[in-house]
Amino acid sequence: MSNDDIRLIESTIQYYINGAKSGKGDDMKPVFHKDATIFGYIGSDLFAGPIKKLYDWNDENGPATDIVANIANIDIEGLIATVRLESDNWTGHKFTDFFTLLKVDGEWKIMNKVFYLHG
Repeated sequence: MSNDDIRLIESTIQYYINGAKSGKGDDMKPVFHKDATIFGYIGSDLFAGPIKKLYDWNDENGPATDIVANIANIDIEGLIATVRLESDNWTGHKFTDFFTLLKVDGEWKIMNKVFYLHG
């Protein structure tokens, strides 16, 4: 695990956070792999499928200008990594996200997001 990889992963996650702040799905799109997926529950409803669902939700939800996000953990093994992100006040919501990342052509890409929406 190199410090360069840690910094690159932090930068990748910051891109995602900036997309939440802007409320524009397109702002977070560059850090996700084109075939990335998302899974989690909103109430009793499973929110699952292609990552485009996240972009669409973000566009509809609007800017989360007051979001407070903290990377709680980064674990790297070779070309794979996991990140735990704690986000509070995403337009009134609190989320815990687990991301899986893969280093593709020298760039860390988010392959999957699994989230927990706190009640």
